[in-house]
Amino acid sequence: MQAVDKEVIDQVLAWLRNGDHCWLATVVETWGSSPRPIGSLLACNSDGVMVGSLSGGCVEDDLKDKLLAGELAAEHPQFFRYGVTAEDTEKFGLPCGGHLNIVIEPQQPDAQTIEQFDQLYQALNERCWVLRNVDVAKNTVHLAPATEPAPLSWSGEHQVLQHTYGPSYQLFIIGAGMVSQYLADMAKMLDYQVTVCDPREDLLEQFPVDGVMKVCDMPDDAVRAHADDHATAIVAMTHDPRIDDMGLMEALNTQAFYVGAMGSSRTSASRRERLLALDVSEHALSRLHAPIGLPIGSKTPPEIAIAVLAEITAERKTQHLEAVAVSPSIEKSSASA
Repeated sequence: MQAVDKEVIDQVLAWLRNGDHCWLATVVETWGSSPRPIGSLLACNSDGVMVGSLSGGCVEDDLKDKLLAGELAAEHPQFFRYGVTAEDTEKFGLPCGGHLNIVIEPQQPDAQTIEQFDQLYQALNERCWVLRNVDVAKNTVHLAPATEPAPLSWSGEHQVLQHTYGPSYQLFIIGAGMVSQYLADMAKMLDYQVTVCDPREDLLEQFPVDGVMKVCDMPDDAVRAHADDHATAIVAMTHDPRIDDMGLMEALNTQAFYVGAMGSSRTSASRRERLLALDVSEHALSRLHAPIGLPIGSKTPPEIAIAVLAEITAERKTQHLEAVAVSPSIEKSSASA
C-alpha cells in the first residue's frame, strides 16, 4: 500500500470517530493510460475536504462538485465511470485512451463502521493484510484476515468489490553507513517506511536521517521481528560479513519481495560461497540481488543509492503488475473494452 492510501484509511477513521459522515472512493478498473493504479483511494467528508488521489485532479474536482450538489448517496455505494467518451477524456484530463471506474461508499459514523475501520487501522499498523469485501448491491462490508497481497477484484456483474489492504512498503536497511544515509533519505521520498538496523550503537545514534525507525540489534533478530512480510525490501549495506551475512541468512527465508547486498562482483562471489558453507540453499540464494542495484556505473554513495532504489522499485512494480494481470475481473474487463 502506498503511504497516501494509508493516510486515507487513517483520515476516514479520524472523521468517523469525530462523528463526521464521509465517503471512500476506490479505483476498481482502468483502461489504457491512467494517472493512478487500480486500488487507489480517496476520501472526502461532508465539507468537501479530500485526502488521497484518483487521477490528476479533474476527477477529484467532479466528485467534489457531486458532493456539494448532493449527488453522492448517503446510504448506499455508487459506481461512476470516467473517460468513456473523447469529451470525458478531455474534460477530466485523462491520458489519451484512458478511462477509469470508481466505487464510492458512504461511511456513517456508527459503531459498526468505526469498529471495522479501527480493525483495518490496527492491522495495517501491525503490518498485517486484510481482505475487505464490499457487496455494493446488498450494501454490506466484511473484513477477513489475509496472508499475502492479492489483486483487487471487481465484479461488475455481481457488484462485488474485494480489496486486499496491506502495510506500507518498507525498506529495511542493515548498516548505518554513508550509503545507507542517502538510501534512507531517497526512500522516504518514494513513500517507503524506512528501518535502519545496526548492532553498533554509536554508529546508529549518529545516523542523521529523520523519520526512520532505528533498531540496535543483531540483524538476524531484527529481520525476524520487523521485516518478514511481502511489502518489505531488505538490503545489507555494511560490507562487514559478520553483520551482513547474519542478516542475509534470515532475510532469504522471509517473505520480503526483494533481498540485496552491496558489494562488487568479486565480493558477491565470496559472499555466496560463505552462505553456501553456512547451509543456505541454492534456491534461497537465487533470490539475492548481488551486486545490488541497476548497472548504471554508480560509484558515489548517492549514485549507489539511486541504483539500488531503482532496482527495488522496478522489482516492486513488476510483481505488482504480474499480480494485476492475473485478476479475473480485469481480464474480463480488458476483453470487453
